[in-house]
Amino acid sequence: MSPAKRLPSKRFYGKGLSGVPLDSLKGMLIVIEGPDGSGRSTQVEFLKSWLESRGHAIVDIGLKRSNLVSKQLGEILDGNVLNPVTLSLFYATDFADQLENIMIPALKAGYMVLADRYIYTLMARDLVRGSDRQWIESLYGLALVPDAVFYLKINPKQLVERNFLKNATLNYWESGMDIGLSRDMFESFVRYQKLIQSEFMRMSSIYGFTIVDANRSARRVSMELQAKIEPLIPS
Repeated sequence: MSPAKRLPSKRFYGKGLSGVPLDSLKGMLIVIEGPDGSGRSTQVEFLKSWLESRGHAIVDIGLKRSNLVSKQLGEILDGNVLNPVTLSLFYATDFADQLENIMIPALKAGYMVLADRYIYTLMARDLVRGSDRQWIESLYGLALVPDAVFYLKINPKQLVERNFLKNATLNYWESGMDIGLSRDMFESFVRYQKLIQSEFMRMSSIYGFTIVDANRSARRVSMELQAKIEPLIPS
């Protein structure tokens, strides 16, 4: 698959944030998507080190990192008590706060922003849980269109092995236990991850993702990402 093409200028998916002159956003936004266990966070760290070694200033973002709601969101997720709509709004607030207070200032300053997941994970989760597609797309219309998005695709059964090796358990939400796919967490995890992956494959044709095979070693994935990102970086 050919590398994602860099957009000629910044734009929002929808109305975006008011008062943001898009021509002032000189930096790049690169997104790495993929489920827990795909090696996503490892690849973000590899990319950060690689880009910094080449003289680029980096800011990294991810889910549940805003100063506004990250603590509350983490506490609520631990309780497994939120309904899908409330959960969507919490995550959207977390994203909007980071967009306004971290991403936009960094891009204005010419930094490269690395996103360890972006709105696509949030959208996929919501859609699998039955949220209205038009409402979800409108909710995240404030998001900037990234310069490149890479989706780390991995076999769901391999995800089970990696998650057990790392955590010795499976996560309630990442197993889709809240939507009644199965009473068995292992079976629910596999079914849920297949549904999420199907949504990502659908979105890849809409949003222009580059699909990367994450069933391989971290080194091989890293080399592929670097090879595909390098041509996008202005000289």
